Amino acid sequence: MKKNDPYAALRYREFNLFLIMRFAMVFAWSMQFVIIEWEVYSLTKNPLSLGIIGLMEIIPAISMALFAGHIVDQSEKKGLLIKCIFGFSVVSLGLFLVTLPSIQSYFSFNGILYLVYSLVFLGGLVRAFIGPSVFSLLSLIVPKKVYPNASTWSSSVWQMGSMFGPALAGFSISLIGVHWSMCLVFAFSVFALITLSQISKKPILNPKIGEPILQSLKEGVKFVFKNKTILGALSLDMFAVLFGGAVALLPIFAQDILKVGSEGFGILRAAPAVGAVITMILSAYISLNKKAGIKLLSAIFIFGICIIVFGLSKIFWVSVLALFLSGIVDGVSVVIRNTILQLHTPDHMRGRVSSVNSIFVGSSNELGSFESGVTAKLMGVVNAVVFGGIMTLVTVTTTAFVSPSFRKLDLEKDVEALENGD
Repeated sequence: MKKNDPYAALRYREFNLFLIMRFAMVFAWSMQFVIIEWEVYSLTKNPLSLGIIGLMEIIPAISMALFAGHIVDQSEKKGLLIKCIFGFSVVSLGLFLVTLPSIQSYFSFNGILYLVYSLVFLGGLVRAFIGPSVFSLLSLIVPKKVYPNASTWSSSVWQMGSMFGPALAGFSISLIGVHWSMCLVFAFSVFALITLSQISKKPILNPKIGEPILQSLKEGVKFVFKNKTILGALSLDMFAVLFGGAVALLPIFAQDILKVGSEGFGILRAAPAVGAVITMILSAYISLNKKAGIKLLSAIFIFGICIIVFGLSKIFWVSVLALFLSGIVDGVSVVIRNTILQLHTPDHMRGRVSSVNSIFVGSSNELGSFESGVTAKLMGVVNAVVFGGIMTLVTVTTTAFVSPSFRKLDLEKDVEALENGD
């Protein structure tokens, strides 16, 4: 492999298949979530209903996360991921049927709402297993020396799916309606399933197959809490996402404040991911590993400022720009955090560590949605977003003063040792 080769991971065929599969899944998932947000708020006109969507996904995702990590570490990764994507396809098919006008005529308003919430809950169960499965499978597809590069490309594809999914959702709702938009989600999930089938089965690297579940879970949690680098990165990102969850309230901004319709909603929803994709692509060429701690703290601080500007804006293009810039700095955070996880996690514990990560960071998106919905109900939509941005600034500032060792975090030596095979 060439030194600092930005395309190192892309030279492996199965990794390219992995990226296609991951894009299709993230695209489908993010598109589905946007469609659900739009449909539920259109039905209820209640900001709390948007928070409940996040709550319905967060409850199973958190409660099953550690158990899912144990199962992933004990299982063959490709086979388990196939089952997860199949489960997601079933949920998408269910939402497609629920949004069918002829079926909706058989249910009351509350009945339709409860069906949607129930399917979101089932999706949360599936999500608990998907994250650790994807994280673990990645490490078995490419050699260790290209982990940082593979992690960057994988994160880039994730962000691209998060960008194009919401954008297409906004336009498809306008062009073909909610029902047929859900049909597209189902089609992409099936495509992901077909692509994944082209990847070969991988060995199970866990030397403790059959380990009692409680002992296994304890070992995973203990590892994360003893590793101050991983714990610091996860905690910081968790609170930033928790308080900066303005994205959950975008249907309200699009419909009631900025008045830009479903097309504008799609643009707003995609703007952060567009910024993040730019960061991801640039990070394949420009390393973020040197002085990683300072860069991570700075990125999340700027993220908080962007959220405040978005909350106060009444001009569409200013709102889009604020979300775009928030995506750029969030991309920095994602790259650094994923590099930390790939470099500091042993192969046999990747499922459990990824599950803890999903509790700290992944699930904080939905918990942040619930927090935003509740605060919007209590103090108003604009005040809720500004409050979240201010709390993000407080969190970053506190972390910077309380943890001087995190400010000094530098991943350059870790990456060089990995590339040299040490």
